Amino acid sequence: MSFSRIYEQAVLQKGGESEVLARLPRVAAPGELEALGDDRYLSEITRCIFKAGFVWRVIENKWPKFEEAFEGFVPLYWQQVPPEVLERLAGDERIVRNAQKIQTVPENARMIVDASREHGSFGKFLANWPSSDQAGLLMWLKRNGARLGGNSAQYFLRRVGWDGFILSRDVIAALHREEVLDASPTSRKGLMQAQEAFNLWHEESGLPYSHISRILSFTID
Repeated sequence: MSFSRIYEQAVLQKGGESEVLARLPRVAAPGELEALGDDRYLSEITRCIFKAGFVWRVIENKWPKFEEAFEGFVPLYWQQVPPEVLERLAGDERIVRNAQKIQTVPENARMIVDASREHGSFGKFLANWPSSDQAGLLMWLKRNGARLGGNSAQYFLRRVGWDGFILSRDVIAALHREEVLDASPTSRKGLMQAQEAFNLWHEESGLPYSHISRILSFTID
């Protein structure tokens, strides 16, 4: 199906074009990703990891205390944090005391620091990675980070405004319906199939990838 038909279906499903447009996600303005500090990227990555498999609103409500407990998520500190600090955090009532997720912070801090040293900042690294190769970025994050192999990485990118798709349940259902996905969406093959479809729809429509992703999800009951 052409994307224009998919868009028409989304408009019909949501009761009008204004309803569709009102629900589209925000995409970072030029220069916005580069301007965001590395500490904010570590914070957002950690937030998405803690949300995975948990009640999202609990994490959101507790997040100011997470910021306090993790002292602002400065990557240069957390990449080499002493083990006893992590042990104390595992018993800190200000946060969700999941030791395995706490352990991801130094690993993801190292990922951010390494990318920042090579590219000038983690924001510059993200800004220079094209949306037409989101599959490659997701595989990079999985390879170099911790607990970033599932949807956590996709939600992280969406939260900071990087223009990309999210393979949510509804988006996957729509991709199956359009017969462009026949592999596991978490596999390399599945990611590449999704990427190819999004690239084609982006070329056809000129819309941001994140908008195409959300519009696809609107077509599922």
